[in-house]
Amino acid sequence: MSNDKKKVLVACGAGIATSTVVTNRVERILKENSINAEVEQIKISEAKGKQNGADLLVSTTILPTTFDIPTVIAVSYISGINQEATDKKIIDALK
Repeated sequence: MSNDKKKVLVACGAGIATSTVVTNRVERILKENSINAEVEQIKISEAKGKQNGADLLVSTTILPTTFDIPTVIAVSYISGINQEATDKKIIDALK
């Protein structure tokens, strides 16, 4: 495993409620999988400007544009359905 610190952006429409739930889960997954990463909560409108230097964008909303970094739509963390598949996508994107 590399010791490079990864950067994960967690975005939702407003950058508050749903992204807090997702941020907590992402931080737990990273810890459980020994992935060294900083997680930053943002509004989806900020994502395009913040993608430089980030390794992954996790979003609870439909992406308004395309990004230069891998993206994972994490609606499952809100709905409670198929969360493990989303966990795997996040882990795979950062390995």
